[in-house]
Amino acid sequence: MPERQRWGPDPKPFLPVPPAEFNPARVLDLRGGDLGSFGAISLPSRPAGAPDAGRLCPRPLSRGEEAASCEPHPCPGALPLHPGRLHHREAAGEFFTDNLWGTLPCSWQEALDGLNPPQLATMLLGMPGEGEVVRYRSVWPLTLLALKSTAFALAFTRTPGFQTPSEFLENPSQSSRLTAPFRKHVRPKKQHEIRRLGELVKKLSDLTGCTQVVDVGSGQGHLSRFMSLGLGLLVKSIEGDQRLVERAQRLDEALLQALEKEEKRNPKVVQAGPRHPPHHMVRWVDPTALCEELLLPLEPLPQGGARLLLAGLHACGDLSVALLRHFSCCSEVAALASVGCCYMKLSDPGGYPLSHWVAGLPGCELPYRLREGACHALEEYAERLQKAGPSLRTHCYRAALETVIRRARPELRRPGVQGIPRVHELKIEEYVQRGLQRVGLDPQLPLNLAALQAHQAQEHRVVAFFSLALLLAPLVETLILLDRLLYLQEQGFHAELLPIFSPELSPRNLVLVATKMPLGQAFSVLETEDG
Repeated sequence: MPERQRWGPDPKPFLPVPPAEFNPARVLDLRGGDLGSFGAISLPSRPAGAPDAGRLCPRPLSRGEEAASCEPHPCPGALPLHPGRLHHREAAGEFFTDNLWGTLPCSWQEALDGLNPPQLATMLLGMPGEGEVVRYRSVWPLTLLALKSTAFALAFTRTPGFQTPSEFLENPSQSSRLTAPFRKHVRPKKQHEIRRLGELVKKLSDLTGCTQVVDVGSGQGHLSRFMSLGLGLLVKSIEGDQRLVERAQRLDEALLQALEKEEKRNPKVVQAGPRHPPHHMVRWVDPTALCEELLLPLEPLPQGGARLLLAGLHACGDLSVALLRHFSCCSEVAALASVGCCYMKLSDPGGYPLSHWVAGLPGCELPYRLREGACHALEEYAERLQKAGPSLRTHCYRAALETVIRRARPELRRPGVQGIPRVHELKIEEYVQRGLQRVGLDPQLPLNLAALQAHQAQEHRVVAFFSLALLLAPLVETLILLDRLLYLQEQGFHAELLPIFSPELSPRNLVLVATKMPLGQAFSVLETEDG
């Protein structure tokens, strides 16, 4: 095999300068300034082959939103808040220590103060309950409505383009579209993911003539098993954790035995030809270097060599970037299907930005806090708000705990607090004591109960601020995924982002599909539901 290049943290092997048709107009200026200014938001001109502008252009305000505001129309870029303040970890952890409620404009405070959780889900997050009509209880400032409308308009759609009955209607823990052997040891969320992505990979493999699928970051091998033993694909499974690989091999053996038993009970389901379980390999994939093992074929091939399809189901952080680079630089790789996650683990620089176009945006930088916020689940949290359960008080308790930590050790900021069980059953002082112990402080520190109770009285404000922060999560994720899409399109590849999972089941539900041959309308076939 010829010697290959080693790429650095910021490779630009194909285009030394952005193409002329790429206009680096600002999508989202995250530089910000003081707390009284929001980074300017403007629309990009659409580069050739870029996502449909309908997904990027802001919709007009609805009648309800127009009626909710009587302010004059703001100038572009006049939204009065810096987006770095609207961040989930800060919203929960530093609400009291940094007086985050006080950073909001007074008109925003008046609009949000006193809203109960279902009202926040309906009016702020735009996710009303079933049959509910959106009615604003007061006049909202136009700047707040503009933030809400712009955040929705600029984010990629996360709703799949097909409508089918839920696979979990009959049983909430068992997909009706998977046979029993493939459901065993697999949670409902993962059942949905492996079925949908596996079927997409099968179609993509057939369309591009791939001879082998490489599942990178395969974990316990659920996706690899379904693709190989369920869909008949030749699969190499690469995972860096030896323990996960050993468990995957045990699950392979158990599944093969279960399938053999099923065939004996029902001869009609006998598969034609031998079954090939996935070939597992323990290997860490370095995002800055080529992985030769990833490219090796599993079996001798006729003249023409291997045609590989790289797949990653929630490949963490830089692993998704490594998939893009292997696809870009290796002739053997003909297609890619990648669902990313854990954006806060991206290398800086190196993991973002990848494209010339996004790198040319003023203020394109995404600090850790914003990337971490992009991993939160808007739909899941809106459902929690609609239920208005006691678990919502966790945000307020965590923010109160931060005040005690800062008083005891000012240099200790936002320490990780391992999950405290049954928070809703604890008094606030009990939560603080357990939290202190988890961060290595004396749980018997004297507490100001009056101050803690005053914090608890502002629980509704903490939840409102957290909900406001959540508005930006899909928008930040859109910028990261748009960067990856354009990175491939700038090099002449064919790429699309498709919402493939139900966002209620799997919040990171956008799959980046890429090929080196034009597929045209076939891209739309990939996201359709199989019969």
